[in-house]
Amino acid sequence: MSDFSKTIQDMLSNTGLSRRGFLGGAAALGAMSVTAGGLLVPATAHAADEPKRGGHLKLGLKGGATSDTLDPATYSASVLFVVGRLWGDTLIESDPKTGAALPSIATAWEPSADASVWTFKLRNDVAFHDGTKMTPADIVATLKRHADANSKSGALGLLSSIKTIEEKAGDLVLTLTEGNADLPLVLSDYHLIIQPKGGVDNPAAAIGTGPYKLAKFEPGVRATFEKNPNDWRSDRGYVESVEIIVMNDTTARVAALSSGQVHFVNNIDPKTVPLLKRAPKVEIVRNAGKGFYAFLMHCDTAPFDNNDLRLALKYAIDRQAILDKVLGGYGTLGNDYPVNGNYALAPDDIEQRAYDPDKAAFHFKKSGVDRPVLLRTSDAAFAGAVDAAILFQESAKKAGIQIEVKREPEDGYWTNVWNAQPFCATYWGGRPTQDSRYSTSYLSTAEWNDTRFKRPDFDKLLLQARSELDETKRKAIYRTMALMVRDEGGLILPVFNDYVMAQSKSVKGYVDDIGNDLSNGYIGSRVWLDA
Repeated sequence: MSDFSKTIQDMLSNTGLSRRGFLGGAAALGAMSVTAGGLLVPATAHAADEPKRGGHLKLGLKGGATSDTLDPATYSASVLFVVGRLWGDTLIESDPKTGAALPSIATAWEPSADASVWTFKLRNDVAFHDGTKMTPADIVATLKRHADANSKSGALGLLSSIKTIEEKAGDLVLTLTEGNADLPLVLSDYHLIIQPKGGVDNPAAAIGTGPYKLAKFEPGVRATFEKNPNDWRSDRGYVESVEIIVMNDTTARVAALSSGQVHFVNNIDPKTVPLLKRAPKVEIVRNAGKGFYAFLMHCDTAPFDNNDLRLALKYAIDRQAILDKVLGGYGTLGNDYPVNGNYALAPDDIEQRAYDPDKAAFHFKKSGVDRPVLLRTSDAAFAGAVDAAILFQESAKKAGIQIEVKREPEDGYWTNVWNAQPFCATYWGGRPTQDSRYSTSYLSTAEWNDTRFKRPDFDKLLLQARSELDETKRKAIYRTMALMVRDEGGLILPVFNDYVMAQSKSVKGYVDDIGNDLSNGYIGSRVWLDA
């Protein structure tokens, strides 16, 4: 064990941080092995079959739009999520099975005793796609760009507690305004792709250190990639080239996979699963995760600024009906806060909110609202979002609540409707930790606070939990936060979805990853073709 790794192990002993709380690079050495490229990876990630190299992988993906840009700060939805993983790397990755932090561009890390100062060892043998060597200065500039108060980055809320970002003797040193035991995992966020000079000069250049080089990008249509011959890792990038074809239409995706036009598709409608199971060359890919289907209400916009109306709508939705009829049982019930049992320290004793027309009617009458409410929806939000909205409309009728459902165009939904309209369907993928989940969309200052839930007392609890090293105390704080969002927030969360995808049987090496959909976005670089 190196001196640096030993220091981390000693730090764990001295501060009392558990492995789950620390999630450090060297802390998980026992569960890792070393690849030919020198990278530590989880032993469980190795596939049983020896990877084959070569071939052209075609992915038919839902989640692209003509408004998409290549600046990783703006990435949302599935297509750009996968695009970023192909051309770029983050400082840290996460273990597919446990969610623990793993080395990537950062090889090891060490916190101060109160977890307010973190020192990261960095690789010095990595080159960008343009041939220039990656330096600590590039890493510093990348984090500073996303952490800037004027940034529109989806990671801005995650980085809000960082006070200084510095290079010291070739190391990255981050000083925080308060301790954060989850900081390594924060840096695994998919927006935080390391770019030359931080991407300040040209954030949409798509020049990174990832396994593939971008060849062509047509927003809302397709993206093509070629193998990076100088990839610093040997345990990824098995195919020679990757093509992402935007297929927002479910029927088109299923037809393309069944006919062999593509090798892999996402967002399979559970209604089509029986049909696909009969196809001789197709197999269903399913794994649980942290993503959820939901409806959001803006807490600061009438009539949704009335908490009785929000409670009425939460009681008026039949969660079980949506789980059964929209997801086909491929998921679990939600409880109006964005955390499930796949998150460490998740609440496990909060009463499940059930469909209750009487309670819904009580709160609706108390709200004083006497007109229909407009719910905007589109299958761009999630597979079956229109059907879910209609089911919601029907269940609410029994409480005397009229919901007017408006179907919006799929193209541009994430620009024109989500985070813009006060009541609409939405989908969120998972985040590495509860802290990052709440920081992304519930912190008052978060760029993506899509329910406009802005509570100073909640923000204070979030910061308190972030720096709390005692896991029992931290779990109690998270429970209080969950109750605040559940009972006073603008989130109606009926179901957490399983990820239901499908692939050609020629695709091998798919890794189930609790981090997020599409093998946490790494689908393109983790699989290979056996045909």
